[in-house]
Amino acid sequence: MRLSVIIPVFNELATLEEIVQRVRAIDLTVNRHGTNPMLDGPVTLERELVIVDDGSTDGTRDLLDRWRTEQLPDVRIIYHEHNSGKGAALRTGFSHAAGDIFVIQDADLEYDPRDYIKLLEPLLEGRSPVVYGSRFMGGPRSAMSLTHTLGNKMLTLMTNLLFGTALSDMETCYKCFRRDVIDGMTLRSRAFEIEPELTAKILKRGYTIFEVPISYNGRSFHEGKKIGWSDGFSAVRTLVRYRFTD
Repeated sequence: MRLSVIIPVFNELATLEEIVQRVRAIDLTVNRHGTNPMLDGPVTLERELVIVDDGSTDGTRDLLDRWRTEQLPDVRIIYHEHNSGKGAALRTGFSHAAGDIFVIQDADLEYDPRDYIKLLEPLLEGRSPVVYGSRFMGGPRSAMSLTHTLGNKMLTLMTNLLFGTALSDMETCYKCFRRDVIDGMTLRSRAFEIEPELTAKILKRGYTIFEVPISYNGRSFHEGKKIGWSDGFSAVRTLVRYRFTD
């Protein structure tokens, strides 16, 4: 099996090289301990990195051009000519990925690829085809700002009320799922509202989302964080919209 790591990038020159090194360094051998003996034992996944540059202007493209020239065997690079948003970059990444399993990885250093094994274990053991990494289940993390904590909690509560689930972190970047979960799924979001759209449509397809604790090292706005309160209002509209429409 192959894991496709989808990495949307916009002006992340300061961190992109390090996060790619971290992703490529992970040993993707998963020790499965499920209830089905056929699913027990170690399995090692192949990997590919699908990097979608969303119109960067900070020198990120020079780095990506160099990697293209080097022809790294496990790295696929796609360019957007203009900045279109995280949702647009993810949609492009999904359409170019060749793996059996997808995981979303931001290009900053907030999320640790060493948590991939936690995400993959329940999926490969057959517990659920969708696994989210939760920042609110007791894993090690730096203090999140009060506004971002409240915003995340509010959006997650709204998701639970609208879709009858019990998630702890809907807005997490670490969403991991089998390819067939989103095959044929029409995704429309262009910006950060892709997170609630994906969650809403996964839940409406009848999938149960399994959560595991992950580590988190949040950054502030002056360090490059891009999501804000306006994105929260957009997420609310997206949740309500896709609760009642496709």
